[in-house]
Amino acid sequence: MTLDTEARPSRAEQRARAAVAVLFFTNGALFANLLPRYPQIKADLGISNSTYGLAVAAFPAGAIVAGLAAGVLVRRFGSAGVAVAGTLLTGVGILAAGLAGSVGLFAAALFLAGAMDALTDVAQNAHGLRVQRRYGRSIINAFHAIWSIGAVTGGLMAAGAITLGLSRGQHLTLSAGVLSLAAVAAWRFCLPGPDSAPEEADAARERSAGGTGGFPRTGYVLAALVVIATAGTLVEDAGSSWAALYLSDALKSSAALAACGFIALVGAQFIGRIIGDRLVDRFGQRTVARAGGLIAAGGMGLALAVPTPAGTILGFAAAGFGVATLVPAAMHEADELPGLKPGSGLTIVSWLMRLGFLVSPPVVGYVADTTSLRVGLLVVPLAGLSVVLLARVLRPRRS
Repeated sequence: MTLDTEARPSRAEQRARAAVAVLFFTNGALFANLLPRYPQIKADLGISNSTYGLAVAAFPAGAIVAGLAAGVLVRRFGSAGVAVAGTLLTGVGILAAGLAGSVGLFAAALFLAGAMDALTDVAQNAHGLRVQRRYGRSIINAFHAIWSIGAVTGGLMAAGAITLGLSRGQHLTLSAGVLSLAAVAAWRFCLPGPDSAPEEADAARERSAGGTGGFPRTGYVLAALVVIATAGTLVEDAGSSWAALYLSDALKSSAALAACGFIALVGAQFIGRIIGDRLVDRFGQRTVARAGGLIAAGGMGLALAVPTPAGTILGFAAAGFGVATLVPAAMHEADELPGLKPGSGLTIVSWLMRLGFLVSPPVVGYVADTTSLRVGLLVVPLAGLSVVLLARVLRPRRS
């Protein structure tokens, strides 16, 4: 755990923490408002599972194209400004995706939303880590827990809009407008000044280097961190892209019940993140990640072996809880890797982990068309097992 200061956070730092929490909340809620609409969009466009998988892969494709620009934009305009601007443009892309009348327009809108979401993601994490350095203790898992709250809220907003019979245009215009206003309001409470703090970053890297004795070289550790983060995104994508379809099509659940698969995943993920910092302090990130990987693999594996609506919802919940701390842990570890420029590790992990979102939809869609979606969702337990194998690059419990 990084301890940069023992001083009590100032009022400005407390306000900045709340502002970053709002940014994480809006980021989680925006896209989650669209996800329960996917089955209706797929039916209206009349597309197969494979075509649908390729279309939704446009979101991570946009993120990968734009991801490396995040560092440059943050240095030029500041992390808070980039996060807010990215939030506004993500809302525009999501609204356009909901209103798209063709597969091409649907994919193009998701591409835009994904590109802007990538900029928001890197920027809000950069600002969150900056606030964490001011606090002198780990708070990054709490920010990601707030993202999960936002995702649950967005899913519930969508389920409510469906129940009330709101059109996609009405629903997504309302959600994008409200959440964008919240992000703009949070902007004025973020930390002022430049994001770079070389003396703090260098000190953190020295501590990180001192705590990684016996680890392989930095390049291997960085690659393993990318895989760990990607495993977390694979599980999240399974919930966002396929949970509603699997429950509604394969298990014949109602639209409202089908939305509960994703809600259960992000709800359990929130619980895992809200207690994550305490678990890491007590047991170490390595042990927490390994246990989480086993929970995700075992829970979802059992749900797929014995498919029922209730069991599947619980399986997605176990998967969400299991991967709860993976992305925050990989980002934090990468940001303090020795031998890298400040921000480089965070940008690389944030960029490459989105390969999970890019590769997963078309692969799962292809497997679903050739066999079944139930088989395609085996990607979830496999991701959990990969974490168990690679968790050794994470830090053990400190004595």
